[in-house]
Amino acid sequence: MTKMSLGTHPFLLGFEQLERMVEQAAKTGKDGYPPFNIEQVSDTAYRITLAVAGFADDDLSITVENAKLVIRGAQSDTGEESVFLHRGIAARQFMKSFVLADGVEVTGAKTENGLLHIDLARAEPEQVVQKIEIRKG
Repeated sequence: MTKMSLGTHPFLLGFEQLERMVEQAAKTGKDGYPPFNIEQVSDTAYRITLAVAGFADDDLSITVENAKLVIRGAQSDTGEESVFLHRGIAARQFMKSFVLADGVEVTGAKTENGLLHIDLARAEPEQVVQKIEIRKG
């Protein structure tokens, strides 16, 4: 018996890249820091919320690279040498990436109460019906 993957199913033509994207997303999703939520705001809108307490707006960067939303955080060094009796607040850098489907765009981002909100919208595709003429002979 042959294992058939998503990209090689005979009825899915041209979806080979989808399988690579799923594999890539599975590899990058292992780290749980910082914690995040993904919510569906409407039929065509989403919001990703990351817990970024302790990060200033200048410490965060959001880019879209090859249909991938990439969020990076690196806290700037305060220059002060503090002596901690207990250190429970993480002060490390991070990178989170999310694969975006065709037509999904970042519409905005804001920080509020230690949370970074990234809003996304998916454009409604036009319903296109194309009639193909059959030639004789």
